[in-house]
Amino acid sequence: MTTPVSIKVRESGPLLVTGPITLTDHLGNPYPVAEGANVALCRCGASQKKPFCDGTHKTCGFVATETAPTVG
Repeated sequence: MTTPVSIKVRESGPLLVTGPITLTDHLGNPYPVAEGANVALCRCGASQKKPFCDGTHKTCGFVATETAPTVG
């Protein structure tokens, strides 16, 4: 059984991705992602390691507090 991919939106932070993933650039070239590694993807746009988070969101003023809509 394969572990499901999970994506968690961090408040004013990155997208945390867990599970078996392949991450590719706009040309289809793969980024090196270790098997079983957790990946933090930048949402603030200020990371020097895009598409990966480098923690810059903590100092660049990025604020994102959206939540998922209530269903039902």
